[in-house]
Amino acid sequence: MITGLDHVVALVKDIGAAKAAYQTLLGRAPAWQNSGDSADRVLFTLANMTIELMAPSGSNVTADRMRALLEDREGVLASLCFRVADIGKMHRRLERVALRPDPVAEVESSDPDTGAAMHWKRTRAATELTRGVRMFFLELAEERPLSAATGVAPFDALDHVVVATEDSERAAALYGARLGLDLALDRSHHDWGQLMFFRCGDLVVEVVRRPVAGGDLMHDRLWGLSWRVADIEATRTRLISAGLDVSEVRNGRKPGTRVMTVRNGTCGIQTILLERSPKPAE
Repeated sequence: MITGLDHVVALVKDIGAAKAAYQTLLGRAPAWQNSGDSADRVLFTLANMTIELMAPSGSNVTADRMRALLEDREGVLASLCFRVADIGKMHRRLERVALRPDPVAEVESSDPDTGAAMHWKRTRAATELTRGVRMFFLELAEERPLSAATGVAPFDALDHVVVATEDSERAAALYGARLGLDLALDRSHHDWGQLMFFRCGDLVVEVVRRPVAGGDLMHDRLWGLSWRVADIEATRTRLISAGLDVSEVRNGRKPGTRVMTVRNGTCGIQTILLERSPKPAE
């Protein structure tokens, strides 16, 4: 049913500042911009997904709710939006697995800078039944335009989105049995807890359990993003030149990967970069 992760939504306080920060971070230009429904939006579309920056606009119930979610933070991951091939079939599945979906809605968005328009159908599962993570499901009528590279060593794609949980069994039941994602890895380690990798198109939903005293067993949270880059050293040099604080490059947990952490310029969203070693020629 689910063919991939269409986009993630990041709530931000200042859309102009967030747009500039992510253009620097990703090394790419925005692909789409619009305003409406109490929010300003800027979208960056990479090879396998989109990140949508959304800032509250105006004074009404919807905008005030977004401000409450932000609290005193610069930004926060707010939603997962899955791509589906047939919204009707997905809606029926969500009903069968008791996730109480909203009625399917038809949506249109236009970009005033380009005059382009996009159309899609969507539904949303009941957040109280998805362990506190807001989940949308979309059937797009047309593909979004890609974000053009603005310099050397841009980000290529998302490798994984990280969900933190205190109840790995119920989280696994949600992402695996109910949503139908394929569990590709389930590994535990005394230093970093339990990792579960669920395949979602060309990326992974990584569910991480790091037990914390007094943790919330009923609610998961979107924790961070791991982006793929072709040349991690070149990307590190570009980010340092732009004034960002980044870690040294280190070997990743998965053999054949190298990773580094970006400590600022992400609107407060936990951000890791990952380079995969080329597969040996056969």
